[in-house]
Amino acid sequence: MQIDFPRQWHDRLSQEFEKPYFARLQQYVDAEREAHEVYPSEYDVFRAFQLSDFPATRVLLLGQDPYHDSGQAHGLCFSVSAGVTLPPSLKNIFRERQTDLGLGIPLSGDLGSWASQGILMLNTVLTVRAHEANSHKGKGWETFTDAAIRLLSVRAEPMVFVLWGAHAQKKRDLIDACRHAIIESAHPSPLSARNGFFGSRPFSRINAALRGFGQPEIDWRLPDDAS
Repeated sequence: MQIDFPRQWHDRLSQEFEKPYFARLQQYVDAEREAHEVYPSEYDVFRAFQLSDFPATRVLLLGQDPYHDSGQAHGLCFSVSAGVTLPPSLKNIFRERQTDLGLGIPLSGDLGSWASQGILMLNTVLTVRAHEANSHKGKGWETFTDAAIRLLSVRAEPMVFVLWGAHAQKKRDLIDACRHAIIESAHPSPLSARNGFFGSRPFSRINAALRGFGQPEIDWRLPDDAS
């Protein structure tokens, strides 16, 4: 497993790379790639960190594990590679964005332009075996991503943590709610979107919180938004 991090993240997480759990995790993922198809590619496993280095991160959007069907996962939670059919959760995210901001439904589900504005689009588990959801759960990724969440929580600059669904909300205890904004709702999955995600207006709420911190808003438009 390749470890390719921007310097600011690498300097702060280097102690995690030296711990026994991370060595076991590396061995596990490498063995999985030898025996099975694993997503995302090894070059995209840490893409969320690559697109939003530590000092640039203003928002954490927390997902669970990568999409597990062919061609979908590319290292950003909820996002899919250009040309891939939109998964149901992402369709619902775009529906809520339309309601919240009046933007059309885009043709592509690649959310890289959001990540490049300082949104760390992080799954709690960073790899998955093809067509087997949660197959890499409990192998060590959660320890690593918890460390990243704690790092963001203790830094001086305030930011916004977005927790959609019960899984993400379990990480609330890792976050200093006195200094940071926490935005919670139901998950955008079709199983729960109508029970609190639709109508939650997360995009405008994130921007309102950033304004309150004296920071620039996120431009939620995507390159190929439909009119």
